[in-house]
Amino acid sequence: MLQNLTHYTVSQLCSALKFPRSTYYKALVCVPANRQKEYAEFSQKVKEAYEDSMQRYGAVKICRTLNGSGTPCSIKRVQRHMAKQGLRSVVVKKYNHYANHGTVPDDKKNLLKRDFGTETINQKWCTDITYIHVQKEGWTYLASVMDLCSRKIIGYAYGTSMTAELAVEAVKNACLNARETKGIILHSDLGSQYTSQSFEKFLNSRGILHSFSRKGNPYDNACIESFHSVLKKEEIYLHNYQDSKEARRAIFEYIEGWYNRKRIHSAIGYMTPQQKEDEELKKAA
Repeated sequence: MLQNLTHYTVSQLCSALKFPRSTYYKALVCVPANRQKEYAEFSQKVKEAYEDSMQRYGAVKICRTLNGSGTPCSIKRVQRHMAKQGLRSVVVKKYNHYANHGTVPDDKKNLLKRDFGTETINQKWCTDITYIHVQKEGWTYLASVMDLCSRKIIGYAYGTSMTAELAVEAVKNACLNARETKGIILHSDLGSQYTSQSFEKFLNSRGILHSFSRKGNPYDNACIESFHSVLKKEEIYLHNYQDSKEARRAIFEYIEGWYNRKRIHSAIGYMTPQQKEDEELKKAA
């Protein structure tokens, strides 16, 4: 619009605004410097990576993503561009747990002993149940099973009752991912679902060794606790589900469409759980 102004009009505007006409004409032919173009292009890449993560990634993971896609950058550079655009990852208040350093009952063994390291997949699993609130039915429950090598959620079950059957169903689904389950260590807490006869009977039928956390020690099962915390931070706390059907669909999309296949994980070298599992399967082939 300003480019179409007559010389007389320009003179009037410049006089009214009290700046030289030369400044106006210089602005008309001004071409952004290469550095300005590079800055704008990088800002756009940061925003695209942020949006691709559904606004879940912070500077560290965005930096990893950009480096992995061929755009060299540092965390501080990403932080500056995120701050300028007002981009922030979803966060929740950190909960400080003061553990009750209890013991495992004599008939329950802590086989894992916080050793989360493995040589390959299907050696050590962990499981737990978390609460999810929906509008119509109140509290609902998600039981999840994680492979500690790939950090992939290999089995889960969702329902309106926190029963032993729900816990068993999650492990049954996990077993579908393993050719041989004999000798796998499955770690859980001392909840009634995991100490029930039906749960122990199923594990025994598949040759799975049951390991238990000490009473009042969630850090003994830190990996699955961390997953449930991330699930709530990145999905559950951001939505109000009308019923369990809606929540079930959201959980499926989060686990299968995001967490397992797209979300990079620092504990496995910033790979996705699916990439880590595929890598281990190639090694074994």
